[in-house]
Amino acid sequence: MNKTGWSSILCVAVLLAAAVIAEAQQAKKVSRIGYLSGVDAARESARAELFRLALRELGYIEGQNIAIEYRYAEGKRDGYRALAAELVRLNVDVIVGPSGSAPIRAAMNATKTIPIVMMSLAADPVEAGFVESLARPGGNVTGTTTLSRELGGKRLELFKEAVPNIARVAVLYDPANPGNVFDVKEALPVAAHTLGLTIQPREIRAADGFEKVFAAFSKQRPEGLYVPPGPLMAANETRIVGLALKSRLPAMYSNREAVDAGGLIYYGADLADSYRRAAYYVDKILEGAKPADLPVEQPKKFELIINLKTAKQIGLTIPPNVLARADKVIK
Repeated sequence: MNKTGWSSILCVAVLLAAAVIAEAQQAKKVSRIGYLSGVDAARESARAELFRLALRELGYIEGQNIAIEYRYAEGKRDGYRALAAELVRLNVDVIVGPSGSAPIRAAMNATKTIPIVMMSLAADPVEAGFVESLARPGGNVTGTTTLSRELGGKRLELFKEAVPNIARVAVLYDPANPGNVFDVKEALPVAAHTLGLTIQPREIRAADGFEKVFAAFSKQRPEGLYVPPGPLMAANETRIVGLALKSRLPAMYSNREAVDAGGLIYYGADLADSYRRAAYYVDKILEGAKPADLPVEQPKKFELIINLKTAKQIGLTIPPNVLARADKVIK
């Protein structure tokens, strides 16, 4: 075969090799993200959409280069373990646990190797045993916190400013949630004493307990209601908001979505920013970073949101100076 023939064969071989490499690159493994939520799909939809949008901004598009496996515990405490184990069997590349200790703990019990990203965790991750320190997580968990527990005193302060005549504040709490117990036994009573408020703890163990608690308010009626974070509260948020409206009871919420659903006031971390930062962690991990080397982030933005429509509905006038400080007023 002459030199020209060999050159042609070589060119074809090079082109074929390039095509194979290009095809291999296009067929690159689609990254799989496990999304373990404590509530149902409808309740989680807004939060999940913010997370997807944040991923899209970083170049990750669901159905193209990422696949998200959604699992919902629907407020059932015993549901996390099986769902976390299922995500591990699917061999996801990273597990995201939005707003709660239970998803993170279940994921940690299910795997010591798959990276886990906390998304707007209310509890202290060091105290909960999820990380060794905020600066150096040290294990397979990292992500964002909201400092929600630490904000209890500030929430009560803002609550009293918004409802000046308030004296007694009922606090819903789940005795199985350590953060809720800390709130009613330690954090909130200290702040309440300074503000001249009386805390009235109201224990709720299951979804069917909310109606009973609100019915009991007729005997010892508080002037306000405080709803702490937690899976049980989040899963029944719409119910709580509805009962508070029916009782014409002003309420301070620890979850942003409650105010959109008709709750009166929310004060806490800017959750949209928190979800965006969670996407940043996922991006870094998919690029090869280890959770142990990614410092846990605390919120940089906080927001006060007031539902003026709800205030009017329950016959409450919010002082102008409080409205002026709100980051958002729903009318």
